[in-house]
Amino acid sequence: MGRLTVLALRAVLVMLAAGTVFVQAVMVPLFATDLEDLDAQDAHLRVPLLAVTVLGVVAVQVVLVCVWRLVTMVKRGTVFSHAAFRYVDVVIGAVVAAALLVFTLGVVLAPGEAVPPGMVLLIGGAGVGVLGVALIVLVLRMLLAQAVARDVEAAHMQAELDEVI
Repeated sequence: MGRLTVLALRAVLVMLAAGTVFVQAVMVPLFATDLEDLDAQDAHLRVPLLAVTVLGVVAVQVVLVCVWRLVTMVKRGTVFSHAAFRYVDVVIGAVVAAALLVFTLGVVLAPGEAVPPGMVLLIGGAGVGVLGVALIVLVLRMLLAQAVARDVEAAHMQAELDEVI
């Protein structure tokens, strides 16, 4: 990965991290204030909606930190090692957690008249989409495993060749 690509990706990661901190510091309190105006029949939604929002932002932040670490490993040329699996596994876990949060949001909003049924269906579809992202990252993890195995095999063959020479 080129130096310019690494810098561009890191700039995007910093902007996204700043955005998530803004959401936590400014938008969530405003959202909480707006939720105070809910009708008495929908007041029970306040805490679950805030919890899903905060936990969703935390999941995004976990992914951002792991991607930053993986980019650092790419820059150093150490991404094809077993240490990279830890970060990829955490990314998969965070994305699955985010999908579960989306499904939870759908379950919380489904009963009652707070949102139309079509919106709950859209939320369920979004949850399936987020799970799809987790599966894509899982496939990429398998590709990383193959690359690490090939790298180890190549190093072993190079060592044997060096002994022969």
